[in-house]
Amino acid sequence: MPFTAAQIAEQLKGEVIGDGSARLTGFALRDCARAGDLTFAEKETYFAAAEQSQAAAILVSEAFAPSKKVLIRVRDARVAMARVLPLFFRRTNNRPAFIQARYDASAQINPTAHIGPDCVVGARVRLGARSVLMGGNHIGCDCQIGDDGCLFPNVVIYARTQIGHRVSIHASTVIGSDGYSYVFDEGRQRKVLQIGNVIIHDDVEIGANAAIDRGALGSTVIGQGTKD
Repeated sequence: MPFTAAQIAEQLKGEVIGDGSARLTGFALRDCARAGDLTFAEKETYFAAAEQSQAAAILVSEAFAPSKKVLIRVRDARVAMARVLPLFFRRTNNRPAFIQARYDASAQINPTAHIGPDCVVGARVRLGARSVLMGGNHIGCDCQIGDDGCLFPNVVIYARTQIGHRVSIHASTVIGSDGYSYVFDEGRQRKVLQIGNVIIHDDVEIGANAAIDRGALGSTVIGQGTKD
């Protein structure tokens, strides 16, 4: 979706220097920007490179010399970049048109939630509003998943895990598996039963192929806003 430079500046609480009606159709780094793209520059060297690029406008946070490009001056160009990217690249959780999933009758699934193909949802699971299981997910008994969450393909959630709102967990991550806990007993290693769980608070994002083990006796807790 295209925006004018003035619209972008308004979104970012910034100031347009140049033609506020300039049409911006995307966002790219300086060395791969094309006509219509917005880019950003934090240093003089980056600014010089941005000026030589095909970008139509540059996000800046310093008083650089007047440019042949449209400038959008903001408090922090990198923060502004993070805020503006979702305008051009709206994140979509691909939802297959078919569903081949199994879930226990006692599960409480919000009508706005989505369960993708090959998912298994255990007993007494609670899945919040607009949350998405993209496919191949296994959700153990008594798990809670809040609103607006997204579990990417093949994420496994062990029993009794509690996940807050707006949590994203990327592909092939395992939450709540056994911790590595043994004691030496009468000449052999005896496994200590792991009876804890994992609690993930709101606004957490966990990368792909991660493993977060549950506590041996208590909870493994991931605090609000953590990015791992």
